Amino acid sequence: MYPWIKALHVISIISWMAGLLYLPRLFVYHAGAGPGGQSETFKTMERKLLRFIMVPAMLLSWITGVTLAVQGAHFHAFWFHSKMLAVVLLTALHFYDGVLQKAFAEDRNTRSAKFFRFYNEAPTVLMIAIVIFVIVKPF
Repeated sequence: MYPWIKALHVISIISWMAGLLYLPRLFVYHAGAGPGGQSETFKTMERKLLRFIMVPAMLLSWITGVTLAVQGAHFHAFWFHSKMLAVVLLTALHFYDGVLQKAFAEDRNTRSAKFFRFYNEAPTVLMIAIVIFVIVKPF
């Protein structure tokens, strides 16, 4: 089962990362939109992306990741601890995306499009670190 769980883990990570990269980009455009039609469209897109793609993908990533870690007995490796720190930070970004999405849904966003352009880079940096920790195992 290990290869199937690993494949499912990679698929769920790709889906989760797509959302983590796309949702802040939607926030960039939403922050620049005035109230009304276009803003309402962004609200729908953001809500559906978070609920129907990002949340299930994150949950599946965690479930399959923990399963792989148990099966591979990685809990004592320092590279694994480093990876897990980055994954926890990525998960924190995910939950903060939820806070931001709710603020947009309630027309309470106070952040600029420029903020979201910078914010959009955080998942990329964490993803790079995670891939290096898993593939290169520098520690």
